[in-house]
Parts: sequence; C-alpha cells; structure tokens
Amino acid sequence: MLMQFPGAVRRDPAIEAWFAGGGLRPFVQPWFATMRGCGADVRELLHDGHPIACVGEAAFGYVDAFAGHANVGFFMGSELDDPAGLLLGTGKRMRHVKLRWGEAIDQAALTALVAAAYRDMKRRLKAKGA
Repeated sequence: MLMQFPGAVRRDPAIEAWFAGGGLRPFVQPWFATMRGCGADVRELLHDGHPIACVGEAAFGYVDAFAGHANVGFFMGSELDDPAGLLLGTGKRMRHVKLRWGEAIDQAALTALVAAAYRDMKRRLKAKGA
C-alpha cells in the first residue's frame, strides 16, 4: 500500500520554515535537497510535523530531527537493497537512517538509498498504472 498525499506540491514554503526551526533540522536539509533533486516529478509537503518527498503524490522519503539525532527515512525502505547496512527499523515497510552530530555519514551509500527509494516508487507507480 502506497502512502498518497494529494496535497503535495513542487515546493512547500512550510518546509523551508521547518528547516529554519533550529536544532538538528539544518543537519538533514542536504538530504531533503537530495530527495528534491531526484526528478522533476518530485513533490513535497509537511505532514505529521516533518518534510516528506513524493513521486507525484506517492511518498518515498522523509527527514525528521530530534534532540539527539536526525533521521532520513524511506516509506518502502524494508524493500530497498542496503549493502552498507544503514537502514534501521523493524516495521513492515518503513526504514530510516539515523544520523548523529559528529558521527561520520556514508554519504555515497545514503545518496544511493535516496536514489533507490525514488526509482522504486516510480516503478511501483508504473506497475500500478499511475
């Protein structure tokens, strides 16, 4: 089942305000920019208090920030190939990568996960006939 957000738009000003909110939010801003850069069909919205990236209306990724860490998450992450072992979580579908200030980030592996999540959602939408 795909998470669909009919209210997703090309650029949501509420997301820029979210990133300006301080804490670790700016830490994940480059990863959301990576999601935005996946294709011309990427849309976004602020939902449940954090930025979500969609292929059209179908969510593929999100970012969130907490007091001690930040997450880069994927709605169908349980089905993504993760050779670097970055993905965490035990839910049926969603997985996330936990980022902590001062800890190294495998940028190549995380960039590959973002791209894979985008491609996977495009494939799912095509198979669905959307």
